[in-house]
Amino acid sequence: MDFLLGLIHFALARQEQVLEGLAQHTVYVVTVLVTAGFFAIVTGVVTRRNPLAKELALAIASVFLTIPALALFVVFIPLVGLGFAPSFMALFLYSLLPILRNTITGLDGIDPGVLDSAKGMGLTPSQVLLKVQLPLAWPVILAGIRVSSMLIVGIAALATLVAGGGLGDFIKSGLARLPLPNSLESIWLGTLLCLLLALVIDLILQALKLATISKGIR
Repeated sequence: MDFLLGLIHFALARQEQVLEGLAQHTVYVVTVLVTAGFFAIVTGVVTRRNPLAKELALAIASVFLTIPALALFVVFIPLVGLGFAPSFMALFLYSLLPILRNTITGLDGIDPGVLDSAKGMGLTPSQVLLKVQLPLAWPVILAGIRVSSMLIVGIAALATLVAGGGLGDFIKSGLARLPLPNSLESIWLGTLLCLLLALVIDLILQALKLATISKGIR
């Protein structure tokens, strides 16, 4: 109980830092999800008719997840310097695979009979894609976006190591000062805020699911 009260007092005494860290972390999540989501979905659509291209795209995206997170953050420093840019690039690469894989899976899972019916109604290939394929694949794609969002929230804590800010600042500060007073509170605050942000983002994506997917598909 004493530790909990100390943690609350520690957070209240640093409200500006907390809000700034949350804002920076949220910017990472939103910008990476939008950019990576668009890129992965377009890639999945472009390669949907070519098995070799699909496998190659998935293989490349998979390679990024095998690179240690810290190494991927650091490798871009000679190219773009410290701060937001290397952090964004690393998070972008890490977030691609779940969205790309689910886009390909969703498009491949559509019943060919549905596509034949759409073509029989006179729809052009572009109309079939926009009005039939993507809407039917959207629940699977959105599931991939949710997985990526959780990855980004967790890995974005490493942005602090390349001067990228975010909630990782609290964790790094606490680790650097162990076992001095308030060091554990700093670590716990950063960790709990990451968990809270992940929960809020997942709830938002759940609401997006309810708003964009018809009951028949759900």
